[in-house]
Amino acid sequence: MKWLKTLFGNKQAHRDPKQSNAYDRIGGEKVIAALAKQFYIQMQSNCETQPLLAMHKAPITESEQKLFEFLSGWLGGPQLFQQRHGHPALKARHMPFAIDVAMRDQWLFCMQRAIEIEIKDPQHQQAIFQAISTLADHMRNQ
Repeated sequence: MKWLKTLFGNKQAHRDPKQSNAYDRIGGEKVIAALAKQFYIQMQSNCETQPLLAMHKAPITESEQKLFEFLSGWLGGPQLFQQRHGHPALKARHMPFAIDVAMRDQWLFCMQRAIEIEIKDPQHQQAIFQAISTLADHMRNQ
């Protein structure tokens, strides 16, 4: 049973703190929280992203918190989303929404601006945006 606990247990507990990852390299919790906040600032302040904003239920702070929690684990930090909400299962969670190329592009526009503002190192910006672009394309269901 120990192997089962290890397989499905808190993966963060088994992380070698000496091993650097994206979460650590870009500045940890503070930067991830700022990134999630900036993402929604971008979504709310650009007329081109109003259709995307309309898909998000109010209050937007709940969506911002969930994005922060997801990004934390996705970038190698604490698995906050999984601890609070279970496995991300992103494709399944996004199925109720019509996500086509236009929606994906609006989402990526907001994320790219947030990354440019909150992540200082251009190499880190590029690597994270490239990875998140692949993930965003995977969310398309139309």
